[in-house]
Amino acid sequence: MTDSSPIVIAGGGLGGLTAALALARHGQRVSVLEATPAFGAIGYGIQFGPNVFHVFDRIGLRDAVLAKADEPRDLVMLDALDGRDVVRVPCAALRRRFGHPYIVVHRVDVHEVLLEACRRDPLVTLVPDATVTGFCDDGAGVTITTANGHAWRAGALIGADGVRSRIRTELFGDGALTLNGYMAFRTIVAMGDVTAAIDRNVSAIWCGPGFHVVHYPLRNGTLLNVVAVIRRDADAQRGDAVSYRAELERVHRDSHPVLKDLLAMFDLDRRQAIGDRDPVRRWHRGRVAILGDAAHPTLQSLAQGAAMAIEDGECVAECVAECITATDGFEAAFRRFELARVVRTARVTLESRHLWEVYHADGIAREVYWQALRERSEHDLHQCLGWLYDGFALRAAAPLRTTVAMSQ
Repeated sequence: MTDSSPIVIAGGGLGGLTAALALARHGQRVSVLEATPAFGAIGYGIQFGPNVFHVFDRIGLRDAVLAKADEPRDLVMLDALDGRDVVRVPCAALRRRFGHPYIVVHRVDVHEVLLEACRRDPLVTLVPDATVTGFCDDGAGVTITTANGHAWRAGALIGADGVRSRIRTELFGDGALTLNGYMAFRTIVAMGDVTAAIDRNVSAIWCGPGFHVVHYPLRNGTLLNVVAVIRRDADAQRGDAVSYRAELERVHRDSHPVLKDLLAMFDLDRRQAIGDRDPVRRWHRGRVAILGDAAHPTLQSLAQGAAMAIEDGECVAECVAECITATDGFEAAFRRFELARVVRTARVTLESRHLWEVYHADGIAREVYWQALRERSEHDLHQCLGWLYDGFALRAAAPLRTTVAMSQ
C-alpha cells in the first residue's frame, strides 16, 4: 500500500467533511466513516467569524453557506444584571475590516452544504454506520476496523471524531476532557413565540456572576437560538428538568427581567457539561492524525471550536498535497500540519479560558473588566481580533483538480 492509497477520515462532522472536500480538491481519494446510521448534525445554532470564509472560499462553498446564514446587525455583550451594553461591535464594520462577514447559521444547514458537496464529488465516499473500533499502522499503511465487522486499508487515517475521540484515545491514552464545573442548556424557539423584549437581530451574550446566556436569530430570523450556561456547585447531582429549572432560577435571581423572561421559555432537556483540554504539540503518530475537537477542544468563549476544525480540514489537505507531491509521505504531512496549527489553536484555547473568567466574573474583578472593555474603541476591538479573524496563512494555490463540488 502506497501513499496514493485512499485516505480514511473517522467522523463526518464539519471538520471531517471539510478535510474530505479539501483533500479531494487536491486529487486525493477519501472515505469518510461516520459512526451514526446516517450522516447528520445536532439541530442547534453555530456562529462563524470572518476567518472561516477563507476556507469556504478555497473549497468553493462560500455562497452556499451564506445562502443559509443570518448576518446579525451587531455583536453585543450585555451586563446580565442591569441590561446595559458592555461592548457592541457592528457586524458591517467587521465585514469592512476583515473582508468577510460574521454569520450565525443552523448547524444542520451548514453541515448539509458540506455533505451535499461531498456527495457530488466522485473522489469522496461517505460510509454511515461505521464506528471505528481500532486501527493498526504497519508503516506501509493503516488497517482500520469498524464495529460492523468491516476492515479498511488506507494510506492514512485522520481522526475527526470529536471530543470523545476514539482515535485520540488509541494514539495517546491521555484521558477525557477536563470539565470546568459549568453546564450548558440549549434550545431553539420560533421567533413568533418569543415574548421577551430582546433585540432579535443581534448575536448577544448576557454575562453575570457564574453564568451567561447567548441568543441569536436563525433561518432568516424565523428562529431564536438560545444557550444558557451556569456554574454548578461541586456537589451538585444530576437532576431532571424540574430540578434544573429550580437551579436556573436560583442562579438568575438577580438577573435583568428581560433575561428572566427569555429563560422562562427554555427546554431543559438538552444539556451538556463543559470542558476543554490543555494544549499539546503532538496530534499524530506515523500515518494517523487527529484534528478539530479530537485534537484541541476549547471552551465556547470565542465561538471558534467549529471554525478551528474547518481550518484544520483545509490545512491538513494542503500539507498532505505538498508532502505527497514531494514524496515525503503522510508522517511528514501530519508533522507539518501540527507545526502550522498548534500555536493558533492553543491561543484559541487559552484566550477562551481567559474570556470565560471575564464573562463570569464577580465583585470588583467584574467591575474592572467591564470598565476596561467599555474603554475600548471599535479600532481597539478590531486590533484585538485581527490575529483570529484574519485567518491563517495557506501556501500559494497550486493547480487543482476541478471538481463537481466546486462547480455547483
